[in-house]
Amino acid sequence: MLAVLYRDRVQSPRLFRVASEVQMSQQQPKVGFVSLGCPKNLVDSERILTQLRSEGYTISPDYDGADIVVVNTCGFIDSAVQESLDAIGEAVKENGKVIVTGCLGVKESQIREAHPSVLKVTGPHAYEEVMTAVHQYLPPQHDPYVDLMPPQGLKLTPRHYAYLKISEGCNHRCTFCIIPSMRGDLVSRPIGSVMNEAENLVKAGVRELLVISQDTSAYGVDLKYKLDFWNGRPLKTRMFELCEALGELGVWVRLHYVYPYPHVDDIIPLMAQGKILPYLDIPFQHASPEVLKRMKRPAHSENTLARIKKWREACPSLVLRSSFIVGFPGETEADFQMLLDWLKEAQLDRVGCFKYSPVEGAKANELPDPVPEEIKEERWQRFMAVQQEISATRLQLRIGQRMQVLIDDIDLEAGVAIARSMADAPEIDGNVFIEGDGAAALKIGDFATVTIVDADEYDLYAEL
Repeated sequence: MLAVLYRDRVQSPRLFRVASEVQMSQQQPKVGFVSLGCPKNLVDSERILTQLRSEGYTISPDYDGADIVVVNTCGFIDSAVQESLDAIGEAVKENGKVIVTGCLGVKESQIREAHPSVLKVTGPHAYEEVMTAVHQYLPPQHDPYVDLMPPQGLKLTPRHYAYLKISEGCNHRCTFCIIPSMRGDLVSRPIGSVMNEAENLVKAGVRELLVISQDTSAYGVDLKYKLDFWNGRPLKTRMFELCEALGELGVWVRLHYVYPYPHVDDIIPLMAQGKILPYLDIPFQHASPEVLKRMKRPAHSENTLARIKKWREACPSLVLRSSFIVGFPGETEADFQMLLDWLKEAQLDRVGCFKYSPVEGAKANELPDPVPEEIKEERWQRFMAVQQEISATRLQLRIGQRMQVLIDDIDLEAGVAIARSMADAPEIDGNVFIEGDGAAALKIGDFATVTIVDADEYDLYAEL
């Protein structure tokens, strides 16, 4: 099976829905598409698919029906590299005509060593190169009277939510990360362009916009906050102005990948006023100043705790999600204990934790004192035990509350609606399971008001 495959995030039924929505004439050239990796890669895939569809190509749901296959790869960590190589190999075996793009594309020699028969390899967000390669090996048959595209383009997410990418690249040089070498330095989109896309998505039925980038807080820095226009209105290309404008569209607006720069404080009142969701996804990574220095991250964990307290005072409903790395080279037991103590004090709502693993090309590979694998595993287990207790406690506090949720799916057989609250980003956070009378009659993409009746470590259970 191929379809428009977004591994680990998209379920098969959704893939077939996407494929069936975009299929046209049997005479049109057919392109298979495999999309791997993070939401930023997903947005790149949506852009390529939109261009393909606008030029008269049909998106094939399987290898056999495709005249050519495009694989959009991830190359951030070793497991992602292997998954990408495996996906390329599967496409080569099942179809034979394969174009490779995405983050792993910067390592063309590695791809060609494993799969020498691929037709073309490009790097990330190389839309024109991908289209040129498709044209070369599969010329389009474009009929402008038949091949009409909606202004919002093709989406790989459900109709009711969409990722809104506001910039590309990153100016940070974290020692564990190779994203800048793959995607380059920060390049922000003008705010008028972002807002026009957001407005078109909302007009097309999107109820939630998920703002993504490599560094959302740095939005507009490279443009020196240049003035742009949206609906004739002047706006600075800057994070605050963007959040304020998005808050006028009448949908949920969720911020991801927010570095805790000082100006993030200015966004909290917008959350308290209900203009954007009271949700911050901040990659803290660690709490020990020494580890943060080796990571080349801001080493101010004590200031961060004070700011979290201040944010919650200004917006009591604020939900904080973050990710951490344990077992980073040179991490001592004292460093790790500092992280656990910080975690207990911070009381974050949603947390992901990863055991450090070397990434080809990362500066961290050169650091001394690697942590043995068994110690990494032991620390990861201890970290997760602490966070599960925190998460379970915080979710128990929601029992008895009434809240608005967004319906993502309906299990008709069980009579259960699967939803998310403002505290839950799709695919990565928890769910709200709605049971009882009327639950199965809800519709995907609708908002509903529920009462929370139970909770576990990750999910909530509710009734209408």
